[in-house]
Amino acid sequence: MSAAGAVHRRATVSVAVLTALLLSACGGGTPEGGNGIRGGGAAAFKAHLASLDGTPVVVNQWASWCAPCRQEFPYFRDQARERAGKVAFVGVNSMDSTDDAADFLRESPLPFPQFADPDADVARIFRGGRAWPTTAFYNAGGELVFTHQGAYRSEADLAADIERYAVDGG
Repeated sequence: MSAAGAVHRRATVSVAVLTALLLSACGGGTPEGGNGIRGGGAAAFKAHLASLDGTPVVVNQWASWCAPCRQEFPYFRDQARERAGKVAFVGVNSMDSTDDAADFLRESPLPFPQFADPDADVARIFRGGRAWPTTAFYNAGGELVFTHQGAYRSEADLAADIERYAVDGG
């Protein structure tokens, strides 16, 4: 990353963190609304990504009504456990009822944070919101490297993309 790019990234991260702090100070709600799904919209999501700087990140956009999303949930759960401390995982529940999403997460818990995204505004940050599920890969430098539209057919396919795009950086 160039020096100008690094300065721009730091400025963007600072604005995202400040916005998230201001939202929470102004009664924007708690980071997690009693159901384990974080609110705060795009600003909170960006602030969370910024806090993971130096770590590859895998973002999974899903919805409780999405059968392919449900099918691949165990792949993400298992990969997150296997790669704990090496790769960060983040869930984005888009275009879904928070109550339905919370019910589904009680049945199929995931070991990583989830963000509410009722209007797919968060998903648009990583080129999501067009297909369910969508998976985005950020390298350790915080750059969006690849966005995969649709479900993974196997955990091995997901693991290969994690290595290729998140760990190796694309």
